[in-house]
Amino acid sequence: MLLMKRLKKMVKRKNKLYLGAATLLAGVAVTAQTTEFKPCTSKVPGSEITFTMVPVPEGSFTMGSPENEKGRGADEGPQKTIAISAFWMGEKEVTHDEFLVFFNDESLARNSDVDAVTRPTTQYIDLSWGMGKQGGFPFNSMSQRTALMYCRWLYKNTGKFYRLPTEAEWEYACRAGTNTPYYFGQDSSTIGDYAWYASNSDNKYHKTGEKKPNAWGLYDMLGNVAEWTLDQYSDQYFTNAADKDPFTEPTSRYPKTLKGGGFGTNAAMMRSAARFKSESSWNRRDPQIPKSKWWLTDAAAVGFRILSPLKQPTPEEAEEFYKKYLSK
Repeated sequence: MLLMKRLKKMVKRKNKLYLGAATLLAGVAVTAQTTEFKPCTSKVPGSEITFTMVPVPEGSFTMGSPENEKGRGADEGPQKTIAISAFWMGEKEVTHDEFLVFFNDESLARNSDVDAVTRPTTQYIDLSWGMGKQGGFPFNSMSQRTALMYCRWLYKNTGKFYRLPTEAEWEYACRAGTNTPYYFGQDSSTIGDYAWYASNSDNKYHKTGEKKPNAWGLYDMLGNVAEWTLDQYSDQYFTNAADKDPFTEPTSRYPKTLKGGGFGTNAAMMRSAARFKSESSWNRRDPQIPKSKWWLTDAAAVGFRILSPLKQPTPEEAEEFYKKYLSK
């Protein structure tokens, strides 16, 4: 009887030690994962130029705008609660400095139709329109395809998967936990502290990161240049959107959705919920036939920022993604 009691006590102690070790290991794993999911700065491949990715935690938010929001568009609702998976997002808009490393990568063919990473054609005129290039100015006047090809080039050279954000991911990141029209409050009285827009931009874009960031450390989410998302534009977005990680599959070149507004956008359309759609008229002055699939002659305020999901796809899934969406 005494022996049995001692055996039970030993087993209980062993189990307690095992559970304690398991808890400790779990804690280490969680800590390691948390440590890894933090801002990370990387070099653009083949250069000393750096870019920073900011962690955006998983969560849910109310997407769109209420019917009484000033400046609201009919395509901004009805509002819907959306769950979003975790990802990293570019701290700033992709700059000329970053993009030109890709554009000048002589190991790549230019404008190749082969299914591979390829460089865009040369711009037949300066599409920065004298607003600035080197030194931190946002890259501009590109098609969605061009922005995605840059993401594919980064993936090829780093092994880390990059893409454009979906419309839902973009708005979630922009709001940064807020439900007000602007991520800095209810009205636009202080918008000049956070954004370059119609009233303060002098009709040109400015260097990234000169204004205040949102609560998650993202700069220029509103203004400067409007930003491509991955989605096909739909005025029925909220009717069809899934409850988790919604995405409107692209079916054609136009219209695609952009968010954030640019340097010529007025305050009413600088709200987090505001939506923009691309148009074929953005290339009306392009003399080429067919018109360029890389550049936009009449969209100087269009740019992009990149995203990398916390849950990375397999190499096969990544390649399938690029093949699929670069063809749209």
